Amino acid sequence: MAAIGDAHWLVAGLGNPGPAYVRTRHNVGFAVMERLAAVAAAGFVSGPFESQLTLVSLSSVPVLLLKPQTFMNRSGAAVAGWLARLGLPPARLIVVHDDLDLPVGRLRIVTAAGPGGHRGVGSIQEGLGTADFARIRVGIGRPEVGEDAAGHVLADVAPEESAVLADAVARAADAVRSLILEGPGPAMNRYNARPWSATDASE
Repeated sequence: MAAIGDAHWLVAGLGNPGPAYVRTRHNVGFAVMERLAAVAAAGFVSGPFESQLTLVSLSSVPVLLLKPQTFMNRSGAAVAGWLARLGLPPARLIVVHDDLDLPVGRLRIVTAAGPGGHRGVGSIQEGLGTADFARIRVGIGRPEVGEDAAGHVLADVAPEESAVLADAVARAADAVRSLILEGPGPAMNRYNARPWSATDASE
């Protein structure tokens, strides 16, 4: 059985710790990590750098799944700490996070891109001193008129959005596998090509 130190990739899903945030839009990244762990029949344990983690095998590739427990704005401490401990370059990091600028359920894979106002991503880029890693952006839509961005991301997922976001979480988990096994080009072609639609759930 592989040990944590044997991980070839680090995949970090961003969110906020604690039961008050479990159902919020800002915790989509955590949901993707939990999906990947569930498929592998793995459970998260507490670890160094204020994190929860589990080691899974994706088509025989050992991957460390990470949920920073530092709150969103300080995600960089856990991610940078684990990347250094594993001895991996930023190119072997994938970050999964919510995104206000994409419609609900839309996915977009980017590499070497700025944080776009996402403080968790900004914290990671500051901690690593680079933006040279892959990200999977999961769309949560813009706030309603009169609603501020913080209120939107920290609100529970609306009932009418829950099915769409659940499918987006499943697709984002598949996008993680695609990035690791096929590389950014094929993964972008597959997941950035068109908006989410109901037919995606059956693909």
